[in-house]
Amino acid sequence: GLLRSDSIPEVGEDAAATVGMAETLSEEEQDELRKELAKVEEEIQTLSQVLAAKEKHLAEIKRKLGINSLQELRQNITKSWQDVTSTTAYKKTSETLSQAGQKASAAFSSVGSVITKKFEDVRNSPTFKSFEEKVESLKSKVGGSKPAGGDFGEVLNSAANASATETIAEQTQEETH
Repeated sequence: GLLRSDSIPEVGEDAAATVGMAETLSEEEQDELRKELAKVEEEIQTLSQVLAAKEKHLAEIKRKLGINSLQELRQNITKSWQDVTSTTAYKKTSETLSQAGQKASAAFSSVGSVITKKFEDVRNSPTFKSFEEKVESLKSKVGGSKPAGGDFGEVLNSAANASATETIAEQTQEETH
């Protein structure tokens, strides 16, 4: 089996060189190498058995301590995350994203200020003032009992309610005639 000299060469190993090398070794050297090969294979086998026994013992200890796979996975993820966050690349990326976020926030704030200013400009424009006066006039004609003023939303609601009331009153008069 494993000790035969006509073994298949490893990847990248030249078959002719392997045959040539075996021919250049004396019988005594070949015997010595076969013994060493057998000894290394035996050591590997022993180490595999010891490793399997240690893994079994480890699993038993974890079972007794109540450590399960999910807890191990969680610990591994936490450790990996700590390793990642401690890298220079992560820190630089985090700083860059933080700065970008601050710049975006400032830009959005500026846009909000501009929009607010534009709304104020529209509200102070003569056209809007005229419209507001017409709505106020309509409100006083229809509502009557409420004091003048209030915010624009209240004025619009009152005007809409008054229009609906006028329409219903007109329909009622037409039906009774």
